[in-house]
Amino acid sequence: MNTLLFIRHAETDMAGRFCGHSDPPVNESGRRQIEALLEALEGKPIDAIYTSDLSRALTTAGAIAERFQLSSISVPALREISFGEWEGLSWHEIESRDAVYAQKWSESYPHLPAPGGEPFEEFQSRVIKDVEYLLALPYRNHLAIVTHAGVMRVVLQTLCGLDEKTAWERTRSYCCFFEYKQKESSV
Repeated sequence: MNTLLFIRHAETDMAGRFCGHSDPPVNESGRRQIEALLEALEGKPIDAIYTSDLSRALTTAGAIAERFQLSSISVPALREISFGEWEGLSWHEIESRDAVYAQKWSESYPHLPAPGGEPFEEFQSRVIKDVEYLLALPYRNHLAIVTHAGVMRVVLQTLCGLDEKTAWERTRSYCCFFEYKQKESSV
């Protein structure tokens, strides 16, 4: 049975905005976060690296791959949820465009998608299906999964049983990480 080490990507210039499927590069602060992450991962077993196909995750995974002398495998299913028309916007900009829908979304989250965005149920299903696939891979033991805060929150809530607030707190920091083992999680 595989152990999955979920790692959030490093910071971009879109920090504080709805980034989702947007594809900004890691910024200077993010590069420093990656260096600190590499130090924190020192001594952890990693046999393979799987990553979201967005550049912020690819950059983070690339640094880990170089440090551990591994290659990384890009997996589109590890992407963040799509925020549709809200991609790249701040909450203030969203409220300015449509305060009524923004309020309705805020009250109904996660059951109401952003306009043109991915429904949460589809996102959750995509994430869980891929995590189950990774857990079942033969001949691997310790997999690093470089992804996004939303993906990590789905795992923490759905598979580890954490409440929304705790999952949010655990994934706020860029380059944060946690370990998950099927039927036995360590968070």
